[in-house]
Amino acid sequence: MFASRVFIVPLFISEGYFTEEVVPRELGLRARDQTSFARVQKRGSQTLYYCGPVGTHESMTNVLLARARDIVQKHPPARPVETNQTALFIAGHGTGDNENSRTAIERQVELIRAKNLYAEVHAVFLEEEPRIGDCYRLARAKNIVMVPFFISDGLHSREDIPVMLGEPEETVQSRLKSGQAAWRNPTEKQDKRVWYTAAIGSEPHIADVILERVHEALRAGEVKKC
Repeated sequence: MFASRVFIVPLFISEGYFTEEVVPRELGLRARDQTSFARVQKRGSQTLYYCGPVGTHESMTNVLLARARDIVQKHPPARPVETNQTALFIAGHGTGDNENSRTAIERQVELIRAKNLYAEVHAVFLEEEPRIGDCYRLARAKNIVMVPFFISDGLHSREDIPVMLGEPEETVQSRLKSGQAAWRNPTEKQDKRVWYTAAIGSEPHIADVILERVHEALRAGEVKKC
């Protein structure tokens, strides 16, 4: 027995080529020559709802803040550190092929800055300026929390970023091979104390974001019926 309603939620950070072209095309929701497609489509007795990606949802701000807060609480320094004494960095991939990759991260930086929780909030990137390693130059605060805005803990978040933050590559590889985290929290580098979190995609609150996308798509579909 098939469900009468099917919701497809792209587990991507930003809107772009894959979420707007590749995935819909592979699902049969759009043809190659189409410039747009219907987000709600009937297929026999089923209704398919194509949702927005999780990374652009407004509640991702809370996911990022939870990840940043939890890493310091899990690895507290000898003296308590307040967020207003800390620079928060959101690390993204960045690519000249898709400007939306950068836009999604910069939007989160703006939203978090507006909350006045951290002394500073910056965006840094793997493949665009400013680079992840520039965090030491950009941060005025002594303390840095770096949150990778990636869906999964893969090559970039587990290996590349720790090296960009200054850990020797052989140290990173040795730790990973022995089942340890590549970065030890907190680590002192260039007169800064740095906490580095896991990718936001493994944050438990992501499940709530997925459900929010489903509810949004359902509401939008109901409105179109009216």
